[in-house]
Amino acid sequence: MSTPKPSIPKGTRDFGPAVVARRNYIFGIIRRTFEKFGYAPLETPTLENLSVLTGKYGDEGDQLLFKVLNSGDFLKDVTAVDLTNEDGKATRRVLPKVAEKGLRYDLTVPFARYVVMNRGTLTFPFKRYQIQPVWRADRPQRGRYREFYQCDADVVGTNSLLCEAEIVLMMCEVLNTLGLTDFTIKINHRGVLRNIYQALGGEGTEVDLFTAIDKLDKIGVEGVRKELADRGFSEEAMGKLFALLGVEGNFEEKLERLLAGFVTAGVDADNATTDGYKGLQDLKRVYEYLQGFQFKQFGNLDFDVTLARGLSYYTGCIFEIKINNVNMGSVSGGGRYDNLTGAFGLPGVSGVGFSFGVDRLYDCLDELNLFPPAVATTTRCLVANFDAEAERAVLPVLRQLREAGVASELYPEAGKLKKQLQYADQKGIPFVLLQGSEERSANQFKLKNMGTGEEKLLSLEAVLTELAG
Repeated sequence: MSTPKPSIPKGTRDFGPAVVARRNYIFGIIRRTFEKFGYAPLETPTLENLSVLTGKYGDEGDQLLFKVLNSGDFLKDVTAVDLTNEDGKATRRVLPKVAEKGLRYDLTVPFARYVVMNRGTLTFPFKRYQIQPVWRADRPQRGRYREFYQCDADVVGTNSLLCEAEIVLMMCEVLNTLGLTDFTIKINHRGVLRNIYQALGGEGTEVDLFTAIDKLDKIGVEGVRKELADRGFSEEAMGKLFALLGVEGNFEEKLERLLAGFVTAGVDADNATTDGYKGLQDLKRVYEYLQGFQFKQFGNLDFDVTLARGLSYYTGCIFEIKINNVNMGSVSGGGRYDNLTGAFGLPGVSGVGFSFGVDRLYDCLDELNLFPPAVATTTRCLVANFDAEAERAVLPVLRQLREAGVASELYPEAGKLKKQLQYADQKGIPFVLLQGSEERSANQFKLKNMGTGEEKLLSLEAVLTELAG
């Protein structure tokens, strides 16, 4: 019997050294940006109780949860009655008896759980970032994986729209630093979508409407029309819907035109103490904060009335980022949630956050050739190994190189120089340090630049200055 070839599950990947180095480059830029804005690091377990995860992502999200079978005889509590599926509920009866845990679907719900469990020790507003993998039982395709990293930043314990404005600033800073300059940050508000729903006269449900709108960029207008019709929305209601979704103009013009549309449709203002319509007011306030920051990239910010974000826990501003010159889905998304902690017994704690999808960012940078050439190189200098005597002589040199902060390695075996240079070339090591018997007697070294082929005869002090500079 032949040994089966090793494989990995669909939607997962191995990452070689060069890929990991490039991913760490992305992580580093995101991490430094989050910390610059006052966010502290946090990690939560890979496994969460299913009671924590279920009911937070909508019906479609719950279907994508990876469940983990209980240890031991996981079928011991399952009965024949449980397996009877005449009512179509066998899965619902069996699942709680065989699986109590699941792989985390995102980082936001575990964060809310953490806040509730540790509320007595946290200082509010509490700002945290989290860089960890998540899992979704999705259909694998380009840019969509079953295991992928998210880089989240959230703040809870404040209603201030300053947080939303700073999210826009962080998004721009990360993308600009990565060299991704042709992007659009889409922003909308669940309050605006609720007002649009009210303008339709109460047909169907808000959830049906938001779910359909969220698919607009995937299935198009006709696809959304069909889905809404199947869910009980009339042609008249859909006419009103697409008229409101189709408002044009810059950020401020869209705010004004939607306000006029809501008034004309007879939508009651949802904040009677001001000029009404909290969603529009919040978006205007975010815009004013950005003006106060002297924000220079309003051309990258789009008030997109069609943006819905499918996750059911969003209640306020919502965000999404699209890289325009790459055929790729969104690379970031997020929004405000007013009562996510309420599901765990701590109501009334508002939060807002967003997440970068590192795998999609990687694919964009790779396609656009935006990774710096040296990013994938971990070793800066290879010390050549000619023979046993040379090896002993360069060990103190290797120590000094590393103490000076120069990532260095000694070729582990004495051998032909051609083979060692080939090793350096294949690994992308930019410098090779050589000390044969002649150089050793003169207390000097030959430093070879692998990129240009140039060789310099230098003292050790000069070598350290050259490589550490």
